[in-house]
Amino acid sequence: MSSSANPPRSLAEALRGRDDGSLAALLRARPDLITPVPTDLTQLATRAGTRASVVRALERLDRFALQAAEALAVAADPAPYDELLALLAGDGGDPAVAAALPKALATLREQALVWGADDRLRLVRTARELLAPSPQHPSPTGLGPTVQEATAGMSPGRVQEIVAAAGLPSTHDAVSAVAALTALFRDRRRMTKLVGGLPEESREVLSRLVWGPPYGQVTPDPAPHLRRLLDLGLLVPTAPGTVVLPREVALHLRGGRAHRAAEPLAPAVEAAATHRPQVVDATAAGQAYTALATVEELLKDWDEGGPAVLRAGGLSVRDLKRTAVALDVAEPVAAFWVELSYAAGLVASDGEADERYAATPAYDEWLEQPAAQRWARLAEAWLAATRTAGLVGGRDAKDRALSALGPGLDRSAAPEVRHRVLTLLAGLPEGASPSPASVLARLRWERPQRREEDLRVRLAEWTLTEAELLGVTGRGALSGHGRALLGAPAGGGSARASVAGRAAASDGSRGSYGSRGSATASAAGGSRPAGLPAGLPSVPLDGGPGDKLPVHHVTPVLEPLSPAEQAVASAAAARILAPLLPEPLDHVLLQADLTAVAPGPLQRPLADVLDVLADVESKGGATVYRFTPGSVRRALDAGQSASDLHAFLTAHSRTPVPQPLTYLIDDVARRHGHLRVGAASAYVRCDDDAVLNEILLDKRAASLRLRRLAPTVLAAQADPATLLDGLRAMGFAPAAESADGDVLIARAHAHRTPPRTAPEPVPDGPPIPDGTLLTAAIRAIRAGDLASTAPRKQPPSASPSAPGDLPRTSSAETLATMQAAVLTGEALWIGYVNAEGTASQRVIAPVRVEGGFVTAYDHTADEVRTYPLHRVTGVAELAED
Repeated sequence: MSSSANPPRSLAEALRGRDDGSLAALLRARPDLITPVPTDLTQLATRAGTRASVVRALERLDRFALQAAEALAVAADPAPYDELLALLAGDGGDPAVAAALPKALATLREQALVWGADDRLRLVRTARELLAPSPQHPSPTGLGPTVQEATAGMSPGRVQEIVAAAGLPSTHDAVSAVAALTALFRDRRRMTKLVGGLPEESREVLSRLVWGPPYGQVTPDPAPHLRRLLDLGLLVPTAPGTVVLPREVALHLRGGRAHRAAEPLAPAVEAAATHRPQVVDATAAGQAYTALATVEELLKDWDEGGPAVLRAGGLSVRDLKRTAVALDVAEPVAAFWVELSYAAGLVASDGEADERYAATPAYDEWLEQPAAQRWARLAEAWLAATRTAGLVGGRDAKDRALSALGPGLDRSAAPEVRHRVLTLLAGLPEGASPSPASVLARLRWERPQRREEDLRVRLAEWTLTEAELLGVTGRGALSGHGRALLGAPAGGGSARASVAGRAAASDGSRGSYGSRGSATASAAGGSRPAGLPAGLPSVPLDGGPGDKLPVHHVTPVLEPLSPAEQAVASAAAARILAPLLPEPLDHVLLQADLTAVAPGPLQRPLADVLDVLADVESKGGATVYRFTPGSVRRALDAGQSASDLHAFLTAHSRTPVPQPLTYLIDDVARRHGHLRVGAASAYVRCDDDAVLNEILLDKRAASLRLRRLAPTVLAAQADPATLLDGLRAMGFAPAAESADGDVLIARAHAHRTPPRTAPEPVPDGPPIPDGTLLTAAIRAIRAGDLASTAPRKQPPSASPSAPGDLPRTSSAETLATMQAAVLTGEALWIGYVNAEGTASQRVIAPVRVEGGFVTAYDHTADEVRTYPLHRVTGVAELAED
């Protein structure tokens, strides 16, 4: 154990004793401390003790580091290392706790939550206020106030009565009486004898309060076994009807432990099944191909303009259901693909008056890339996105529905949870799929203090599901290209990975006094006794098993990649995935039942024509297309001729073109365009007046309100599109014509948004500073600290100033001191206020004073600068030492 002959008196002094590497680790762990850069170490220490910053730091501690902080909050201030160890390991000791405590304490020191040598450990004041027991905020340890705190409002006579009942000599004042009681309750031998002499009912009461909550309820006339506890001070009244178990008594009954079970070792992530890595990679690659096909199908469905944008933003429930039917997936899965396309910048709002969702120009560029690179772009966008598709269909804090592509779906913790879940999978052997329960248990251990713990659990569950949908995992195990996406090489290891855990055998027994009782907060009749703060749980003093042992673990840590590193990792993942994806085919297999089978992915020109010529009947490893009169007519409307279609099928079929398909194409082509529809409102013309007679006599044409204008022309009181649809529903094959009488070719018009950028993730606090920023910040902080702490002479006319105050001198004294320093070459300490009104202290060596400016070498900035003299608040000479 280390101790210092001159221990630091404050956190600022402790920070001054750190080297640059230690300060860099602090600023990296708590990036909010560097925004903006503190002027000196005193300001850094002050900022590190603010409530918001301390709460954020506590939320990022793992369970054992947090337990160590909680134990320090109920220990003496300052506390020696041995006291902290005893609170965590108990009287019987625990080898696992003893082995893990130095690392946990180092974490707390690194994050400036604890300072001081091992013989004088101090928890920062704000953290102690947050973690220490109080009536308004019970301690996570379940401990109550100390004897001194519990008896603060008790009369001296009553304190003396308790001292006498406990068999202690009377004292002259209440302070020494409380000290005697405290010494008694901390003495294990005497306390064992005292508790052993209690009735069984009294010991049962203590056993139900021992693990918390420490508050209980009693009647105005307590039973004899409760009266005995009150007389001995083992229970202390805090308000009418409310008693508390003093902290020293509870620690004795717990065997010295602050927690029911210390958890020095993280739960191991267990493998639920193991597959051959080749099977995992092949399964993941198949799912990656399906992911690409699904995104393409989604945006092809929205090619001519997608669903309308709701007034509040987002996709309506009806449009999401329609999209799910089109993709043949469940609505939550459809929401995932829609959100993923948006996160990758492939879909956005078009911004027009009748606002709709549509593909972006980036989608066309994405389509031209190789399949593996397209997948890498989707996976990279998913890994960094803060938008969370799993929330779609839920409600926000104001009870408003959350819709796909709408506001309110950003969750800052999502990228961290995704990365951590995949990192845990990377720590397993290749081909091993984890037990979801063990993954969730591990995440709870790593971030036990998070306010959104339920959200983190759901994010982890969604991550496992989405990784499988996207093809990052296969059969639940991380694939080879999934490992590369994280920057981890195959084999479960990584040059970037560090082991942050310790596996230690625990062969000591972990006995405890009493049993685990149920914490019931209601008294008889449901009333809360006066003086007990609202929301504070208490235990009715009547009526409980088990203890939980920590699990051995090794913690794999893969640090998040920078944008440049992630681009390299994504490229590596694409290279690994590329050989596993099927090559696009240039052929189909035509069958006699008017179907075509594509035994794999098709080349894009072939797929585009086939999508127009036939309807998709089923998907899977092979896609089945069906030719119908409507699909053939669609191809003819797009400008194809019958001969073009015959030539296309002959060129791309590995089997002969079946005769029924040839007849279907010729039959539809013969009738196609026999009727012509134009705009009058609308008209129909045909060279065969018998066909027009047939239409007029058909009852289904009544809604079109047709009348004959000439033997070969009918007029309709409907628009051309409605007339076309009506005639096609009657079994005809009309064609639209222009004002010049030419057939209109109905080619699909691809609607695109203006150029759009992908949505920026919402950060979870300030970003982690890079090495360059850390180096510059530490240099500035040290220089500012040097300026603020440099010994200096007090100007004769100036009044004594407190540490940190700016020097104050008159303009004449400032100018004279500057000019003298130019001649002597001495350094000066100045106060300076910049144009924004920010005050700072600097150490300068003046070189020239003229025109109302001083040019000097600034030791704080390590460069030559020029300062206006009117912004210098004062100047002082540095002391000779």
